Amino acid sequence: MNKYRIIADSGCDISPEDEKRWGIDIMPFDVTLGGETIRERVDITGEEFLRRIAEEEELPKTSQITQFRFEEKFEECVNDGVKDVIVILINAAGSATYANAVNAAKTLKDEGKAGDTEFHIFDSRTYSLGYGYPAVEAAKKLEAGQNMDIVLAYLEDWFASCELYLMLFNLRHARKSGRIKAAAAVMGELMNIKPVVEMIDDHTKVVLKPRGEKKAVDALTDYLLTRAVPHTPFIVGRSLATELEDEFIEKYKAKSGSELGMIHSVGSVVAANAGTSFIGVFVKGQRRG
Repeated sequence: MNKYRIIADSGCDISPEDEKRWGIDIMPFDVTLGGETIRERVDITGEEFLRRIAEEEELPKTSQITQFRFEEKFEECVNDGVKDVIVILINAAGSATYANAVNAAKTLKDEGKAGDTEFHIFDSRTYSLGYGYPAVEAAKKLEAGQNMDIVLAYLEDWFASCELYLMLFNLRHARKSGRIKAAAAVMGELMNIKPVVEMIDDHTKVVLKPRGEKKAVDALTDYLLTRAVPHTPFIVGRSLATELEDEFIEKYKAKSGSELGMIHSVGSVVAANAGTSFIGVFVKGQRRG
């Protein structure tokens, strides 16, 4: 039997290079944008997607991956003789994709089609590179010969401690998506406030309200020092605000002593809520229940 396969949905936002190098099987979301249905990562790159969103008035809409598609993918793994299938998926609080994968695995087992294949299905409890990064790290660990149980424990720990922070430089998309109330967003724009939105599990809240880009980058840096476990890697989801992202990266590295674990353009899910101009940072915080 083949030892393992790692599957993720396209919301993981890892680079095509990492996808190919580490053999991660990515199932694309269908995204509707400007009346057109696009297969994420297949028909458009992350950076191209951000530029399209900047031109459109409507927010992109992402369709869940269906149970039937998971059943097809899982049967393929069984037929290929894969022993362990690790499935890493978008936050179940925002999508039925995880539930569909769980139901697909159960259906295969109930129908006697799973053979000796074990399915390890993870609700990442986060978005974008928050689960793309650990998917790549899991692949690295397995290729290096680490035990499957140790790798599964690593993933469980990461998803129980990952925290996402979005510093928004333009509030239009956050207002439309409902992440920030319309009245607050308008007032924020008038006062040049660059809010920092915390997204942990199924909870979203504004934790900082600095004014101006310079103060905002400093405030985000200092705040994350109070949240992240010291000397653990941090991950940055690229927007179109690249100069501000680069400024933040250098400041945070200098103050925290932490290394940048991964950086890549975000896709439809984060862009639908944050727009195209933001700093998106994932850190490892204290483990939750």
